[in-house]
Amino acid sequence: MKITYPIRINKYLATLSYSTRKGADELIKKGLVFINGKKAIWGDQVQKDDNVLVKKDINQKELVYYAYNKKIGISTNKDSKSKSILDVTKFPTKVFPIGRLDKDSHGLIILTNDGRVTDKLLSPRFKHEKEYVVKVEPNFSDKFMELMSNGVHFDGYLSKKCKVTRKNKNTFFITLTEGKKRQIRRMTEALHHKVLDLKRIRIMNILLGNTKEGEYRVIDEAELKIFLESLNIVNRK
Repeated sequence: MKITYPIRINKYLATLSYSTRKGADELIKKGLVFINGKKAIWGDQVQKDDNVLVKKDINQKELVYYAYNKKIGISTNKDSKSKSILDVTKFPTKVFPIGRLDKDSHGLIILTNDGRVTDKLLSPRFKHEKEYVVKVEPNFSDKFMELMSNGVHFDGYLSKKCKVTRKNKNTFFITLTEGKKRQIRRMTEALHHKVLDLKRIRIMNILLGNTKEGEYRVIDEAELKIFLESLNIVNRK
């Protein structure tokens, strides 16, 4: 996100999704915001090379981020027909899933209590990568891979170009930067193939890795820093 300098300190913090402008004003009022080591006051301007520091508010909730491996048959969010992630897994603090993963798919979901992440991660205008491994029938040709990568027409929509690589005769990796409902299944069906298994293995720099089904791991340190910086969000931890 491009910032035009000079910029008011409250707008600067809001632009970086550290808080709203009103929230930034509160932080300034509490004496928690510093520009080049000097306590900021309302109306201060930030220059391009300034060092801005926000000290932690002891009354501010601790932000947490989890990488969860969802099982097939579990809904991302609660519905009347099946159990959800929050029904079957207990987390140390109240969190919510970012985005969705179909009930008949499995793999990586990010859960957090940081509301700043939702729009930045899900909005298609930011084009964040999500990678999946997909098994289909019948076995597919190189032409199928070419068609998938160049965009597929389904239900009046042409999917954006994406990266597709072969794993074996009936399994491929696909990286999307958009997220239409059941998109991969609809793309493959349009090319006369049926998805047998669909697993998400990556969201941006966050990898599913060896996390077992139904379990989660904490996203922190360098991994969290890269994730939040890629979303233009200030790390408050």
